[in-house]
Amino acid sequence: MKEHYHFIGIGGSGMGPLASLMLAKGYRVSGSDMKDNPTIAKLKDQGAHIIIGHNAKNITDPQYVVYSSAITPENPEMVEAKSKNIPILRRAQLLAQLMNAQIGVAVAGAHGKTTTTSMVSNLLIHAGLNPTTAVGGIVNATDSQAALGDGRYFVAEMDESDGSFLYFYPMHAAITNIDFEHVDYYHNWENILQAYRCFIDQVSPQGQVVICGEDARLLKVAKESGRLFLTYGFYSKFDIHAENATLTHTASAFDCYFHKEKIGRIELVIPGRHNILNALACVGIGHSLGIDFETMRQSLSAYRGVQRRFQIKADTNNIMVVDDYGHHPTEIKAVIDTARLFPGKRLVVVFQPHRYTRTKFLMDEFAGCLALADYTVLTDIYAASEKAIEGVSAQKLFDKIQHGHPGKAVYLKKEEIIRHLLNAVRPGDLVLMLGAGDINQISEQFVNALKEHASSRR
Repeated sequence: MKEHYHFIGIGGSGMGPLASLMLAKGYRVSGSDMKDNPTIAKLKDQGAHIIIGHNAKNITDPQYVVYSSAITPENPEMVEAKSKNIPILRRAQLLAQLMNAQIGVAVAGAHGKTTTTSMVSNLLIHAGLNPTTAVGGIVNATDSQAALGDGRYFVAEMDESDGSFLYFYPMHAAITNIDFEHVDYYHNWENILQAYRCFIDQVSPQGQVVICGEDARLLKVAKESGRLFLTYGFYSKFDIHAENATLTHTASAFDCYFHKEKIGRIELVIPGRHNILNALACVGIGHSLGIDFETMRQSLSAYRGVQRRFQIKADTNNIMVVDDYGHHPTEIKAVIDTARLFPGKRLVVVFQPHRYTRTKFLMDEFAGCLALADYTVLTDIYAASEKAIEGVSAQKLFDKIQHGHPGKAVYLKKEEIIRHLLNAVRPGDLVLMLGAGDINQISEQFVNALKEHASSRR
């Protein structure tokens, strides 16, 4: 029988797909998490033994214990594993072991990497390469985050939040952008840039690095590396670029150029300028792997997106509800720009800040991008694994928005949101639920409340 792996925090967006892959490979898998969720239900169906709640008794006889970045050394299962001298692996260490045994295709960056990873995965599947894949979000077409293929390639999304992407030595890599993010770990810009320098150095010289040329810092880091690399963006100076882009509220399209030569037009059924950039990154990887353009065009036109990336949950009584994972000012602005493609709709944003450190360091940026909405509902910070920081709160963020844009925002406790929205929204509104915490639960509850409200008025 193969080894037994125990996952602490098994229901997380990074841990779930990895546990799924280990199950598919025939390993015994157990795990624990603080709350039940759909990922845990799927893992149980695959054969995992999962307990809700962290307890030393959950560490029975595993050969290895795997933990996510959200797990602290004081966790009782971590303490128990150490006392029993059981080997302990970070999530990224195990994922890297799997990828480094194959031809690795890695996608890194501050924003857009989940969508880009799933686009690349979809491309390799369409090309008949049967890759193993690990994505940080649920792909709409497959309703899963990971798949075990019997081909030579392993496509995975990198996690730069704690530097753990430096465990990887891929053959090919795409880097979508660099941003002032995860400051609790990196502390300053130079440490962030140095991490990406190291990552680029670790991509095989026999492979290819594909980067977004529109990101000046990323372009500078890539040039300093001395590596050959492909650039992409909206300008002809880049190796791969888009022209004649059309953007609507449901789709986007563009002419794709390689070294200033038009190679064809690509149509996407997902909206947003940022998704054209993600598609260009996918084209760059496709070129690196020698995949023909027609296969790239077909795979991208068939791509259906990832859950919680501008996911339209309902359009009830002419009130549209959209759920999105955006939790950084750069992401929020991109999502708001996409929402503005819907003609004539008033934009109501419900935002749950994610992590105290991110809110502290980017308070002004959050206030600026949220003021772009017509009306903003703020609720309390989702702490994730962090402790509260004195003076950092959603109330303070509200005060900043209110100071510059009086009357455009309100601060509410989470349990007050649905009642407030039912009174505040009107036909023609687009309600955008934003955040990386549990705001998606409010999305579901609000959609149900809207439907009940519409039924009661018939």
